[in-house]
Amino acid sequence: MSRNTFYTVLALSVMISVNSCNTGKKPSFTGAEGEIKLITLDPGHFHAALVQKNMYPQVSPEVFVYAPEGDDLNDHLEKIKGYNRRQDNPTSWKEEVYCGADFLTRMIAEKKGNVMITAGNNRKKTEYIRQAIDAGIHVLADKPMAINADNFELLRQTFAAAQQNGVLLYDIMTERFEIATMLQKEFSLLPEVFGALEDGTPEQPSVVKESVHHFAKYVSGAALKRPAWFFDVEQQGEGIVDVTTHLVDLVQWECFPEVTLDYAKDVSIISATRRPTVLSREQFVQVTGLSDFPDYLAKDVRNDSLFVYANGEINYRLKGKHVKVVVIWNYAAPEGAGDTHYSVMRGTKADLVIRQGAEQRYKPTLYIEPHANDAAFETALTGQLAKVQAKYPDVGLQKNDAGWEVLVPEKYHNGHEAHFGQVTERFLQYLIDGKLPEWEVPNMIAKYYTTTRALEMAK
Repeated sequence: MSRNTFYTVLALSVMISVNSCNTGKKPSFTGAEGEIKLITLDPGHFHAALVQKNMYPQVSPEVFVYAPEGDDLNDHLEKIKGYNRRQDNPTSWKEEVYCGADFLTRMIAEKKGNVMITAGNNRKKTEYIRQAIDAGIHVLADKPMAINADNFELLRQTFAAAQQNGVLLYDIMTERFEIATMLQKEFSLLPEVFGALEDGTPEQPSVVKESVHHFAKYVSGAALKRPAWFFDVEQQGEGIVDVTTHLVDLVQWECFPEVTLDYAKDVSIISATRRPTVLSREQFVQVTGLSDFPDYLAKDVRNDSLFVYANGEINYRLKGKHVKVVVIWNYAAPEGAGDTHYSVMRGTKADLVIRQGAEQRYKPTLYIEPHANDAAFETALTGQLAKVQAKYPDVGLQKNDAGWEVLVPEKYHNGHEAHFGQVTERFLQYLIDGKLPEWEVPNMIAKYYTTTRALEMAK
């Protein structure tokens, strides 16, 4: 059997399972106060805490934490305590903690909660997810849920198991809630303004998404301490399978909204590359709080510097459209800056471009750049603006030399940390509905196929 035939058979089996099991399920939840009980498993990334930055009426304040002893657990609990103690809108979480080497089997045996949150070491994450799904526990997982080809195959099987067990598995795609991206999607759905998405070429892709991140950063007002394993690509995953998860997701979500994708037919990787970010010993010590590189990083240390394969680029076709996604990791951002995002969608009538540089004061800003910047286009754009404003009131336009800047009221800029609450609220509604949208599971599978297959090619 050829490789393509094998993937086609896999894709069809998953789609049949998903479609047959998404109907007729009796919802387990009603939205009643406190009926959802969270389990936090082995929290090693600050995203686990951000899910609890706010309270939710349906979620019990008692959270069951299972983890090994160590700094990862301690840092997580300190963040939760910080939310409970803050002056403005404090939370009231009550963390019931079990720590020990058997934390995973203990969690499965006790099954004190019905929704598991996992955000941490990605080498273990796919197996954690499978264990919870097999135990009949719903899972809300931080990305990435798979960092290599073996993980992808296990994850594919786990989605099928989730359908069979009547539980939901969903990943935390916060970037869908960034206002510039939401508006980019909205304007792309206006044929009078955007036209249709170009096919593009490898040299001039129809869609480009580039994300720049930094190892040294602040979260909830405090300097972030990274665990040492975060710098081990065997545990965290390379950049090409980590942050690119968001970028690939956005391409699918914006370009083919609510379209069910078949990864065996719709995704074709053209090329993929990877390169390291080099950190000095001093930088590593500063961001981790450790005194030296641990032994498991020795394989990546050269000339007293750490080489982390955090950067990557994927060039691929999605349903015939040429796409490029790029992730870049630097040590720290310039003064006053932070993580940044660049994106372009090329239409037959206009390009929709998101920039986030010094000129934009490091806020993602959407521009509409028409191919023919004339009176006819202006009439079409201003006429169609009402459709966008019906969904996003008070959004406006300002003309510039290249076209138009989309003006966004401050109320829509709620920040990256707030997006975790928005994803969680959406997942809580899916639990009440008893299912995810029909396209979500096949498209998650397509997303992780894209990233893990690209890693194979890059290596």
